[in-house]
Amino acid sequence: MMKQIALYGKGGIGKSTTSTNISAALSGMGLDVLQIGCDPKRDSTRMLMHGRLIPTVMDQVRERGDKAITQEDVVFTGYGGVRCVEAGGPEPGVGCAGRGIIATFQVLERLGALHADVVVYDVLGDVVCGGFAMPMREGYAQEVYLVTSGELMSLYAANNICKAIRRLSGRSRGQCRLGGVICNAKNLPDEKQLVATFAERIGSTLIQFIPRDPVVQRAELNRMTVIEYLPGSDQAEAYRLLARNIIENRRLDIPEPLEIAELENLAYDFIAD
Repeated sequence: MMKQIALYGKGGIGKSTTSTNISAALSGMGLDVLQIGCDPKRDSTRMLMHGRLIPTVMDQVRERGDKAITQEDVVFTGYGGVRCVEAGGPEPGVGCAGRGIIATFQVLERLGALHADVVVYDVLGDVVCGGFAMPMREGYAQEVYLVTSGELMSLYAANNICKAIRRLSGRSRGQCRLGGVICNAKNLPDEKQLVATFAERIGSTLIQFIPRDPVVQRAELNRMTVIEYLPGSDQAEAYRLLARNIIENRRLDIPEPLEIAELENLAYDFIAD
């Protein structure tokens, strides 16, 4: 049975780094993996492609028209055999980026390209419009994982996404659910416990703590995932454990978002002297 997961979180929190390392780890488990970057910056799959920015579905639609596109035009094989797709978006300042995601899914459906043991959707920042919520709303993303740190604005974004999951859970074709919270650490005091408590308060669980490690930046400077660059490192093992936890996860929840005052009080309890 195909497992479809989506990673959401605040812009810049490390979703693409986390997604690519999950995909690399899953491929190392012998699974067929498809990663779809749902961000106009088109950099979700870059480390899997050894630094290459692959042509986006939206670029191909503009150049050829959607009926002339083949799988070879938009699906590229990266590290470990992971198949990579980038949705792309409109020209800067023109149109809605969320519509690029909608068009991408329509093209991939027509091409029969949405098949794998695991599909990983790497989605831009907050759920800012219906287009970016599409993986949840239309049943593509069966499991949503929130990527956050212990910073208040990161938790605020994660909490907002919980609101979208709750709103869409009863209406979407696939009835999306929250699979868990991933803490991508910023080395803040008591950060793991803060994010674990946040996960518990929204009715979910901390599925993995990813420590902050300079090997991540070194790997990216060498245009690789950590899994490929330093497979024996503690950081690579953290990503492999996360991938295993996701594959084995059977707990799917409809979250209970916190009120803003509750969220601020939670952060204050851990951050204040």
